[in-house]
Amino acid sequence: MVNEVIDDVNQIQIQTGVLNDLQDEAMEILKDGTVRFTPPKAFYTLAVKALPLPQSITELLEENSELIKILEQLSTSKLTGKFDKNLTLETLEKLKDLMSKFEACFIEAGKKWRGCMEQIWSFGPRQCGPNILINKMKDYQRPSIWFGLEDTDSTDDLRKLRDFDNSIINGFQLATLAGPLCEEPMMGVCFIVSEWTVDSSLTSSNDKIMPSIHLQGNLKLENDNTSLTNSLSKEFPTTANKTIENLLPVNVGSSPPGSCVNYGRLSGQIISAMKDACRAAYQVKPQRLMAAMYTCNVQATADVLGRMYAVLSKRNGRILNENMREGSAVFDITAVLPVAESFGFAEEIRKKTSGQASPQLFFSNWEVVRGDPFWVPSTEEELLHFGEKADSDNQARLYMNSVRKRKGLYVEEKIVEHAEKQRTLTRNK
Repeated sequence: MVNEVIDDVNQIQIQTGVLNDLQDEAMEILKDGTVRFTPPKAFYTLAVKALPLPQSITELLEENSELIKILEQLSTSKLTGKFDKNLTLETLEKLKDLMSKFEACFIEAGKKWRGCMEQIWSFGPRQCGPNILINKMKDYQRPSIWFGLEDTDSTDDLRKLRDFDNSIINGFQLATLAGPLCEEPMMGVCFIVSEWTVDSSLTSSNDKIMPSIHLQGNLKLENDNTSLTNSLSKEFPTTANKTIENLLPVNVGSSPPGSCVNYGRLSGQIISAMKDACRAAYQVKPQRLMAAMYTCNVQATADVLGRMYAVLSKRNGRILNENMREGSAVFDITAVLPVAESFGFAEEIRKKTSGQASPQLFFSNWEVVRGDPFWVPSTEEELLHFGEKADSDNQARLYMNSVRKRKGLYVEEKIVEHAEKQRTLTRNK
């Protein structure tokens, strides 16, 4: 699944129902496509925008997934003070060469992408995928992903990291791992975080967020935990005192800044909010599916070319080239065929050509499926050509619905479509 750049406004099709579902009390969609998420209690605020990555950067990410995984591990280990000294000089040279390639691709992409390379927060999914998270917050200058290649002290850069920094990365990883269309990984999408604020009282003061404990009777959780221990002992007499003591906070008023009491609930909320904000920012933009493609090599005689082309066109295949072997009547045809349409293809083409055509299939690449899965006629010409019902097949929507049905996800379909009043021609006897 990708976001696509479309210049013509008439070609942008976004479901009205999707926008209505996204715009609730906690989520606001700005004019430039930025999604601002603020929970009802206003503990934190997130602003995320989705953009399609240039094709050259997406291809570079796909080709160097192993190096990107090493780069992520190197940056994380250096920030935690555990620098891995077992890396070979050859690997470091490859990483620096990858850095120069990224810089050249960002410069070539235009002014909009200049300076983004030093603001890369993470790659996803699985920290090595073809999607990028970029930090464009003015009040938060964190070390970039290329920090591991610099010869600097990591202690100073570690102090620049905000609390819950890893929660933003985890939310981005979850969002890119399962997109909103088919719950499949995304490809070629850039998420830009322009705003992220957290209430300072949640991380700096001593008044921490504590999980509520519901027990029978009135219990006091001030400086003495004796009454709570006695109550728990009466409720659970078989439980050891050591286990009961482990359930109690050591000091409610002054918990350490890095304790799970402070970060447990809020960290999970930020992960969920980042995931929802990325999915919403993706849905605001024009969405496209990407299909796996097979390269199909077919050897056929001139007598069965027409029947072979009919089978390919029926399965949405495309002919790339056609050459005739010298000294024979056999043609070598190269075509591309979607993997989703390839089931039973070899059997059908042999049946239609009486065994005179033999196809060979092998994986080629990923390709954007033409058409918006949510397309509906909007202009006068489209309404005149397709009608208000637009009951012609939308290939992208068919692919999306078939995947969702196979996974047991919700599919917006009606059992009775375009029901109309019919006239009975036979007479009642």
